[in-house]
Amino acid sequence: MPREAGEHLPRPLVPAWKDVRWPVIGMLHLPALPGAPRNRHDLAAISAHVLRDADVLVGGGAQGLLLENFGDSPFYPDCVPASVVAQMTVLAGAVLRRFDVPLGINVLRNDGSSALAVAHAAGAQFIRVNVLCGARVTDQGVIEGRAHEILRARRLLGADDVRILADVDVKHSAPLGTPRPIEDEVADLLERGGADAIVVSGSATGRPTDLEQLRRVHAAACGAPVFVGSGVTPESIGTLAAHADGFIVGTALKMDGVATNPVDPARVRALLSALG
Repeated sequence: MPREAGEHLPRPLVPAWKDVRWPVIGMLHLPALPGAPRNRHDLAAISAHVLRDADVLVGGGAQGLLLENFGDSPFYPDCVPASVVAQMTVLAGAVLRRFDVPLGINVLRNDGSSALAVAHAAGAQFIRVNVLCGARVTDQGVIEGRAHEILRARRLLGADDVRILADVDVKHSAPLGTPRPIEDEVADLLERGGADAIVVSGSATGRPTDLEQLRRVHAAACGAPVFVGSGVTPESIGTLAAHADGFIVGTALKMDGVATNPVDPARVRALLSALG
């Protein structure tokens, strides 16, 4: 989809995207890490899996990658063990040594401080935080935002160039108490929580993002980048692009559309071709 004449680019999340209208971030879903209940592979095998997926994504045109401990369910609601931080730092370093695209870190379910530590140590450019502000009811119980800790840790580390993508009305969760207007949630994330960009998703992994909610979030973000975080397909990406500044794509790029499967080169090509 070509940019209209005179249309300005949104504020880029990272410098590498200053000339990219709609960055596509491909998910690097980690198999269960050593120590997790579903673990079946050592770190060397997991690294090979991740590098293979990254190679397909970058080779197919993805402009960014997002490393996530997707296989570690059931997830810790807050702080993960030190072993997870160490393992993800090793894996992030391996990706960054091989691929020259921005890398993000998401430590599930909501350990933004550990994600920041991994990003800072490995040289990643951004993190994703599922609940940066407020509180949500999830399968891990009530999760509370830790913006006060993450922003202070970022300043203490001298890591202000590590950008924060924050989910609004995050998937696999429900509001605690009476729902607030989505515009108020966006304002709190940006103005009080210190988010650099907003992520809008469907109700669960791979579920479509509601177009009307995306439109409202994009309008409320006042120029801050807004990423679609789930349910992006070749058929929907053109419509979503009218109200988005980028895309985080995982399930739709996997073989047979299953999140735990390897990335499918044909699906990557189809999605990037549809965006144009």
